[in-house]
Amino acid sequence: MAAQIAPILDDLEQASALEHLQTVIERLRDSFAVDHLVYHWVNSSGEQYGCGTYDPVWVQRYIDQGYLRIDPVISGCFQRFHPVDWKRLDWSSKAARAFLQDALGHGVGNQGFSIPIRGPNGQFALFTVNHSCDDATWEAFTERHRKDLILVAHYFNQKALEFEPGRTPEPAQALSPRELEAMTLLAVGYNRAQAAQSLDISEHTLRVYIESARFKLGALNTTHAVARALSRGIIVV
Repeated sequence: MAAQIAPILDDLEQASALEHLQTVIERLRDSFAVDHLVYHWVNSSGEQYGCGTYDPVWVQRYIDQGYLRIDPVISGCFQRFHPVDWKRLDWSSKAARAFLQDALGHGVGNQGFSIPIRGPNGQFALFTVNHSCDDATWEAFTERHRKDLILVAHYFNQKALEFEPGRTPEPAQALSPRELEAMTLLAVGYNRAQAAQSLDISEHTLRVYIESARFKLGALNTTHAVARALSRGIIVV
């Protein structure tokens, strides 16, 4: 999958407007062979932006009904830092169950996996993959693609932030895609040999990426760098 999505991420890097993100997310949906991919953010002033492959009728209904206040995916992920399967969220309230039935009736799949992202100045975003299938199939999919989805989510958010109105540049240097990959793999528990093998690079090259990321983050050592990257929402695991 990494080889399949690499050209799409290259195109994402070249995107020059929010509208281009829609084309990218549709290509990513097709690459992962799922029903829907959705990116949804709320910026520091409470304004929302989203792009994805849900039916536009459902998107408008979601806004008109004020489902942002009811949606267990939003409330549940806001309290978490790690990716979450929708089955682990609280759907017990009458309002949540009614919302779910309405969503299913508008083509939203019965399975979901959402990655919370926290950016600068109070930005909160979600990157969600949604599909219709049985639990066993979905568990196998999320287990196989979890790391790819986390990396894609961060690439997507990093690009979207470039288009935020009135955004002021971050004082810290941004991590490169390879630095993000290296730090994310270390954060999820890979040792250096495993991380290098996963990225198909030498341990020496991996060490260069890690040291560069550590310098940019102003960290004392690798552990400190990973902690800083997690606390700032640069990576999630």
